[in-house]
Amino acid sequence: MTTQRPARLEDLERTTALAGLAGWTMVAGRDAITKRFTFADFNAAFGFMTRAALVAERMDHHPEWFNVWNKVDVTLSTHDAGGLTRLDIELAQAMNKIAG
Repeated sequence: MTTQRPARLEDLERTTALAGLAGWTMVAGRDAITKRFTFADFNAAFGFMTRAALVAERMDHHPEWFNVWNKVDVTLSTHDAGGLTRLDIELAQAMNKIAG
């Protein structure tokens, strides 16, 4: 069975999708989106990462992220497609929902 890789978003799709994602911005010089999530403490930040990791694993689509104490910096891009795809948008939406 061959899995088809997702297609990169066209400019209009990207603009429309980003407008609906609170707090997410384009990464300068890269076809990716990013957001910093800030929580009350390390436990809350790590809990977010754990819940987000379960969603990412189900999607078979994994974030680039970095955590220091109560902050989690996330960057999303589909490496197989060479840029932003619907998978990134879906994972960003899920992360926003998880973070509340």
